[in-house]
Amino acid sequence: MAEQVFPTKGNLLNTQKSLSLAKLGYELLDKKRNILIRELMTLVDTAKSICGTIDETYVKAYSALQMANIARGVIENVANAVPVDNTLQMSYRSVMGCELPTLTIDQKKSVLNYGLQNTDSNVDQAYICFEKVKYMTAGLAEVENSIYRLTNSIRKTQTRANALQNIVIPRYESIVRYITDNLEEKEREEFSRMKVIKTQKQRKKKYAIKNRSRI
Repeated sequence: MAEQVFPTKGNLLNTQKSLSLAKLGYELLDKKRNILIRELMTLVDTAKSICGTIDETYVKAYSALQMANIARGVIENVANAVPVDNTLQMSYRSVMGCELPTLTIDQKKSVLNYGLQNTDSNVDQAYICFEKVKYMTAGLAEVENSIYRLTNSIRKTQTRANALQNIVIPRYESIVRYITDNLEEKEREEFSRMKVIKTQKQRKKKYAIKNRSRI
């Protein structure tokens, strides 16, 4: 690549400018990668916490549901009385250009949508536990999707940073060295040429003075 660039001062200045921009780009990508990794680590910890809690809540909910089914028979009619929650909303927040989802559900005060005649405390407990699970599932979905997006963004950022560090920057550095070496060689040749010319002029001048003195 370096041999294909004509060694001129103009090309040297342009290449040095490109090299400077490439190094700046690498620094920015490195900072972006570090920020994304920190955000990812925070979300991973959050996901672990939610997973542990949601598993425990699911166990309690299904245990209460099992007890309710044993005591009252299959309570499908009770489940059908619970309305579908359509309050889930999604927005986005940006972290270094990576769009992360934010899920929200209206957390209203729990209201029983079934009668009390054919239910008992086990049904109430199952209902309360599954309400908690609903909110926790939305939170877990938000975190897991954010982790997936961050992982992709980190991988792309890493690829671009590696390309700059291992390909683009070394190539520009090689071109700068090539042009610099050639220009320095030309300067040395020019210096040697001028020195020879100066020496020749001095010899001619001495010869002319010598001839005049003889006359």
